[in-house]
Formats: sequence, C-alpha cells, structure tokens
Amino acid sequence: MSPIPPMLPDLPRLPAPLPRSGVSSEARIALRQILGDVERATTAAFHAGADVGGLLRYRARAVERVVLHAWLACLGETGDCTLLAVGGFGRGQLFPHSDVDLLVLGEADALVRQARALEAFFACLWDIGIKPGHAVRTPAQCREIALADATVFTSLLDARPLAGGAARLDALLADPAVWPPAAFLEAKREEQAKRFARFNDTAYNLEPNLKEGPGGLRTLDFMRWLGRRIADAPDFDAMVGKGLLDRTERDALVRAEQTLQRYRHALHVVAGRPEERLLFDHQRRLAAELGFEDEHATNLAVEQFMQAYYRAATIVERLGTQLLERCTELLEPPPGPPRELDRDFVAIGTRIEPRDPGLFLRRPRAIVDVFAAQLDDAGIHGLSSQTMRLLQQALARHRDAFARDPHVLVAFLELSRRGAPAVEVMARMNRHGVLAAILPAFRQVVGRMQYDLFHVYTVDEHTLRVLRNVARFSDPAAREEFPLAADVHAALDKPELLLLAALFHDIAKGRGGDHSVLGEQEARDFCTRLGLPEADTELVAWLVRWHLLMSVTAQRQDIADPEVVHRFAVQVGERERLDRLYLLTIADIAGTNPKLWNEWKARLLADLHASARYVLRAGIERPPQPDIRGTACRESALSLLAQEGMAPADAAALLARFPPDSFLRLRAETVAWQARAIAGRAEGALVVATRPRSSRSGATVFVCAPGRDMLFAAITATLDRLGFNIVSARLLVGTDGRVFDTYELLDAEAGAGAEAERAALLQAELTRLLGARELRTRVARRGLPRRLRHFQRAPKIEFGDRDGATQLALVCSDRPGLLAEVAQVLHEARVRVHDARIATFGERVEDFFVLTDRSGAVLDDSTRDALRTALQQRLGATAPRTSE
Repeated sequence: MSPIPPMLPDLPRLPAPLPRSGVSSEARIALRQILGDVERATTAAFHAGADVGGLLRYRARAVERVVLHAWLACLGETGDCTLLAVGGFGRGQLFPHSDVDLLVLGEADALVRQARALEAFFACLWDIGIKPGHAVRTPAQCREIALADATVFTSLLDARPLAGGAARLDALLADPAVWPPAAFLEAKREEQAKRFARFNDTAYNLEPNLKEGPGGLRTLDFMRWLGRRIADAPDFDAMVGKGLLDRTERDALVRAEQTLQRYRHALHVVAGRPEERLLFDHQRRLAAELGFEDEHATNLAVEQFMQAYYRAATIVERLGTQLLERCTELLEPPPGPPRELDRDFVAIGTRIEPRDPGLFLRRPRAIVDVFAAQLDDAGIHGLSSQTMRLLQQALARHRDAFARDPHVLVAFLELSRRGAPAVEVMARMNRHGVLAAILPAFRQVVGRMQYDLFHVYTVDEHTLRVLRNVARFSDPAAREEFPLAADVHAALDKPELLLLAALFHDIAKGRGGDHSVLGEQEARDFCTRLGLPEADTELVAWLVRWHLLMSVTAQRQDIADPEVVHRFAVQVGERERLDRLYLLTIADIAGTNPKLWNEWKARLLADLHASARYVLRAGIERPPQPDIRGTACRESALSLLAQEGMAPADAAALLARFPPDSFLRLRAETVAWQARAIAGRAEGALVVATRPRSSRSGATVFVCAPGRDMLFAAITATLDRLGFNIVSARLLVGTDGRVFDTYELLDAEAGAGAEAERAALLQAELTRLLGARELRTRVARRGLPRRLRHFQRAPKIEFGDRDGATQLALVCSDRPGLLAEVAQVLHEARVRVHDARIATFGERVEDFFVLTDRSGAVLDDSTRDALRTALQQRLGATAPRTSE
C-alpha cells in the first residue's frame, strides 16, 4: 500500500465535537477550510511528482476525519446505527472529485429515531463541500437488495466501518446463501461483458473511459472482488500467496494501476469535475501536465501519453482475463481427464495446455504451435490459465532471442500459409504479446494512436482489423459486400504474401519520416529472415512501400483522366501487384474507420482497378488515347439505350446534346441514365433526376438546366441542408449551352430502407429550388461538433494550371456546411466550377476544384489572390458554438 507522501502536511486534527450538538456555522466554515487545504496540498504534491496512491489515501483519511466529526456532532456515540464507507472510499482511496460513498445500517426503529439526526448529518456534508453518495437501510433490507443485485453485494465487499462497529455487515458477508462463489463469478463475468460491450470490447477507443472501459480501474476492482470472494485473497499480494498471480504479474499490475491512477487524478484536476473519459478536450493538456513532449511531427506528446495509457490498459485487460480463467478453473474443474492432442499438448476441458511445463522454455517455437494447434481441434476454445502463465514466463526468459529463433520463424510462416484462419490466431497471439515478441518492430506500435479523427484505432488494432478484412475476402458470406475483391482474392497465388504485407503496412508509424519507406525495409528484412524467395520478398516490400498509392490516386485524382490511370499503371507495373494492392487498399480503408467504407469508394477503386488492368494488358508503353475512350463510352451508351428500345436515331440525337467530356468523365451506364432522363423533354426544360444507392445510403443526382449564376452554390447549400454530403461533382456544359451536372452523394441522415424516399425528397427540393426565379444560397448554420473543435487548423490553399483551367487544392479542417461555404466564396469571386472532388479524412478535408473565369480562361494572379484571401477569411474562423 502506498505510503503518505512526506511533502504533505499532517492530517487535520479536529476538536472533539459535542455529541448531538450539531455542526455550528463556525465549525462548517472550518471544515470547508480544512477540505480546501487538503485539496490544495494534494494538487501541489501531485504536480511535484508525489505518488498518487499515497495522495488518494491521504485525501480519504482527511475526508474520513471530517465525516466522523460531522457524524459525532449530529448522532453522537450511539450504537443504534453503523456508518460504513463503501466504494472507493471504503477501499481507502479518494480521487479529487469522486463521490464519498456512505451506507448507514440500523434497525427500523433506530432509523426512525435517528431520522432527523441523519438528515442533518447528510445536509452538513453537502454544505461543507462533500458529495455523499449515500443509502440508509436496515440489515434485512440490505440483505434483500444484495441477494437480488450482485453489484450491491459487491459494494459491501469494499465496505469499511467508520462508526458503530462492523457486526451487522460481517453477518451479511458471512451468510453462505448470499452470492456463493460460483454464482458470484458468473454474475461478475456477465456484468463485465456488458460493461465492455458499451466500449466496443476494446481499450483502444479514441476517448477511452479510465474507470469503466476494458482494462480500466474497474477491471482492477473486478480482479480484487474475485480474489476475495473465491480465494479469500483481497489484494494482489494475497493473490500471489494463493497462486492466482505470480510476482511478475503482480508487479505488472501494480505498475499499470499506478499509471491509470495518475491519469485519473490528473483528469479530475484538469476537468474540475468527476470526468472519467479521456476526451479530446483534455488529452493535450494532460500530456503536458504529465511531462510528455513532442519528439517530432509523427510522435506527438499527446500520442505518447495515450500510448502509455493503452499499454497499461492492455496489461490490465490481459491479466484480468487470465485471473478470470483461473477462478473459473478453481470453481469449474474439467469434466474428465486430459484429452490427448499431440506429442506436446493436451486439452483440459476446452483449454489447451502443454504436457511438459518446461516446453516453452525448452522449445520456443512451441509458443507459436500452441496457438496454431487450436485451428486443428474445434473443441479447443483457448489457453488454460497455467498455459498463459508459462507462456509469459517463457517470453520474459527468451527476450530478443525469440525473434531470431529460426524455428519460431518457420512456425510463423507455416501459420501464415494457413490463410484466413491464421488471422484470428494472430489476434490471440497479439493479446498475449507473442506477435510483438516475434516482430519487435510491432511492439513499438502496440497502443500507438494517431491524434486525429481519421484513425479511430491504435496502429496494432488497426493492423489486426486489416488482417481480418483480408481474411474476409475468402469467406463466401462476404461476397455480397466485396464481390470483385472475392474474385480477385480467389485467383491469388500465395495469399500469405498479402497477409504479410497487411501485417507490415503501418509497422513504422510514429518513428519520424515516411512510414511506408521505413516499413518497406522492415518487411524486406523480416521476409529475408523467413527465407522467402527473393521475388516474394520484393512483392511484400513493394506492397508495404506503396500501400497508399491506390487510395490516394482514386480519392484525390480524377481517375476518369486517361493520363492519371496510365501514370498509376506504370507505377504498379504488373497485374500481380495491382490485384494485391487493390485488396490491401480495400482492407486498409475498411479497417481504418467503420464509417469510411462506402459504395462510392468501392466503385472508385473498382474503376481504377479495371482501368489499370486494361492499360497493363494493352501495354504501358502505349500513351493514353482519350478519343478512343470517349468513342467507346458513346458506343456503349448507345447500345444500352438500344437494348431498352430507344431508336438509334433518337439515341444519337440525345447524345449529340451532351458535353464531349461526358464520354471521358462518366461511365457509359451513367450517360445512358442521363439520356433517358432528358428524353422527351423540351430542350430548354429543367431536368432533375435522382438515383438512390442501397449500400451505405447515398444517391446520384443529375441536373440539366440553363446555365445560371450561383447554380453550384445554390445546389450545394440545398444538399447540405438536406443532410447529403457531396463526394464528387461533374459540372459540364452541353453543346446547347445548358449545364449537365452530376453529383455523387452520401446520405448522412437516411435510415435503412429509406433510400428511395430520401431520393424523391431530394429531387422535389432541387426541382423547386432550380425552378424559382431567384436562386437561394443561404448556408445553414450549425454548431461545430465537440470533437471537431479540437482539430481546427488554418486552411492550406494551392493553385495550378492544367488543360486550360485552374486547379484549386484546398486542405482544411472539416465543419458542418463547409462545402456550401466554399461554393458561396467561389460564386462571390465570380469563378466557374467545372469539376469538384470532395474527400474527408476524419477531421481533415481535401477538396479539389477545376475552375475558370466567366470567359472560360484560367484565373489570373489577382483573382487567385482575392480567392485565397476570401477562403482564408471564411474558413479560418470556426463556428461560434459547439454541440455533442
């Protein structure tokens, strides 16, 4: 137990109160002063580096003296009632803004008799600044409630008598009918599972809960409750004596608890309230308060701070699982004798265990084999607690030699060659630290977060999700979501090479420099140690080096431009690389953030994959020929219209009205759909057509109308108001002077099955807007979400010229209504928008526009300067309020 830090003043000495005299106003002032002095002293000691455990005990003791003073003043020395400290206060620990949990036990007549005194007691506590979480019960009521609710009974395990003796509580806890060990274990297991489910069953949340989340302080409480109820071992030292923990495990838990307690103490101080979530609002300040400093742009102080938390939480979560397994084994012995598995392992019930306790020390590759063996027997559901302990002891003994052991590497290669089933095995290996032991570079990214809203998982968790996505491509159940990827994956030779590339693609995050370049060398070195053929090694290394190439090309460039596709195909060079890069890109995007993957991105990547395959098949030495592409698109659109019964002459006449670039920038299916939309309509008529998409709700919108000022600004403002996000806009002018605008949208507000209704609403609203004599461009004003508030940065604006137009690249912080505001600025600057590509990466927006002046020429320097200034002024200011 942590000693009281010597830098703290002596605990306050209070004069003995006159029993049942009440607490005078002068005494209340003095008590408030004492509590304030304690708070100031502990905060100063904390900033001076004092041990947090000692600070918590000091605060608890000081508050206990004040509480007892008020109790004696209000109730005297009566034995009618027992005052108990419960919760953290019962354990002798109080964080700066934690509630002071109290329980009063007494017989019914005594509680009636003391009702006024108890009322005065609790009122006094509130008045002097103590927030009591309190309950007043008879022993019979307490027993009844505890029998019905395991959480109430659990709180009694931590109860500590402050006044009136412990006889009433001891009788309740000694009652064998109240939550016997087996029932208690099952109740706490279910309770923890539900609690973890609220946090996505992972400690790796962007804003984790220090108290309730997986691996948080409540998990440590959970371990102590199990130890006390099941083995009469209420603390970690006692658990070592009972064999529930060994000394190494105890020491790891103590260090992790110290980290979590220090973080929670600092969080309470910084937030000024009982905040338990490491919100973005506080992360940067907490990192500075706790002494972390930026090392370089890719290893920020806040990222180091969060990594220390994740690592501590991971240790607590793993050892909590291990202790739960040991307690289960104590109470639920296996139904029969060990079952033979192979020469090394046996099954103890549903758990695997080595025959020889020294196996992992004697033969290190058995550490990999014990995980792989679970693939061969459906009756094995995990490791026994003994296996977990032996495994950790062996890893600690082998240290760096484990990663160099050739037999370990052979075992890992054999595992990876088992394909998709190997992925879950690797995930289990990661939970037990084995993956990091085989790959020392992976250890550096365990718990490694990136301070943004784009990457919602730590690097190691993200990597495992990417691996799982790769494995899904071979699952028939996933074919509906990834039809092309499933076909491409099925044709792969050596699919294990894709798994290796996925494993290494982000392994160099946080080191400084380009993680793709550094990761390429890590992958090459590891594949060489594995003994892979040189060609296989180079393929894995190339995939790691260029794993972002396809994503960047598809989302930030115009893949309808033959030159863009040709450049990409030349860089890829061969079909085998293209197919694997396509699969890795999908798995990476889908594994970065669940909200990122959608039908629009799926189509972009599929189009780029198909176009690049065509270039590779035709030969990369052939220059792009836009006229051939345009002719092919026109002919395909004519064919589609003919299949639907349209006369060839009518179809040709319709397509003759289209802008020539439609056949270069759009799919033939889209051109044919737009032709059907304008068929039979007068040449000057307004046409608005919508086409809903069913996957990750969205729609395509086609607008054919006379060119007007403010058209783009009015449409974007309307789409924003209706809750649609634009991801792409093609703004073309037809041969008759009318605009042919195509918008690809994602729908932020549609529910499942509401796509058609939303598309109909959209069509009606746009028709009403564009049919009006005057266009409205008023941008809806909405509050800035809390999370975005912490990532607002100055916009970055760049101009360039190409093909007779000006390209504007805008990188800025996201906020509600952003595109509508940008469109309004462009309108006010009197420039025309011909193309727009909209990409959002968490809190960062990367938008690309193709612009000309009103005469169709590139923008001159004065117009660019004015536009840059207007955008900086408009986007440099954040919204005036925030919202959750």
